[in-house]
Amino acid sequence: MKPLSIFLVDDHKLFREGLKLLLTNLPVIKTINEACDGKEFLEKLDEIIPDIVLIDIDMPIIDGIEATKAAIEKYPDLKIIALSMYDEFDYYTKMINAGAKGFLLKNSDINEVENAIISVSEGKSYFSQEIMHSLLKNISKKKDAHKTSELTEREKEILFHICKGLSNQEIANELCLSKRTVDKHRENLLSKTNSKNTASLVIYAIKNSVIDI
Repeated sequence: MKPLSIFLVDDHKLFREGLKLLLTNLPVIKTINEACDGKEFLEKLDEIIPDIVLIDIDMPIIDGIEATKAAIEKYPDLKIIALSMYDEFDYYTKMINAGAKGFLLKNSDINEVENAIISVSEGKSYFSQEIMHSLLKNISKKKDAHKTSELTEREKEILFHICKGLSNQEIANELCLSKRTVDKHRENLLSKTNSKNTASLVIYAIKNSVIDI
C-alpha cells in the first residue's frame, strides 16, 4: 500500500509529540500534520486533506465530535479514527453518528495503532480490542429499530447477536438454526449494510438503532 498522510489532533502536546515520534517510525506513514484542537484542525483541513485523521474526543474550543461532524460534512470520504482515554460509551455513539470509522484508547500500543490506520485506510472499521470487549459487555437490544427497514427481523436478530460477540455457530445454537443458515444471513448483512467486518456491523447497528450501548 502507498504511504499515508496522517493528521494528528490532540490538545495535549506531550501525548501528540510522543505519538508523532512513534508514527514516524512506521513505514506505512509518509507525513504527519498536527493541530491542538478541533478549531485549528478545521482551519488547516482546507489546505491539507489527509488519508487518516487521529482525533482526540475531549478537547477545548471545538471537541472531537463537533470537529468530526464538520469535517465529514465538508469531506464525506475523510477517514477519522477517534482517540479516547476512557470507555465513554456515549462518546462512541456520538462519534459514530458524526462519521468516525475507528476507535482507539490512548494507551493502545503502536502495533494496534498501525493496525487501525491500515484497516481504516482500506475502508474497514476498527475498534481497539479493549473498546470492543467493553462494548460487547454493554450492548443491549433496541426496542424500536425502525431505521433498519431494509433488514428482515431475522437479520436484525442475528445482527444483535453478532454485536454481542457470538460466533456463527453460537448464534445458530442460540436461535435453533443451522450454521449454514447463519453464515448466509451474515453474508447478507455484510452486503446490505456495506460492511467489511464485525466492527463495521457494530457501527451500523449503533447508527441505525439496532442496539444500545
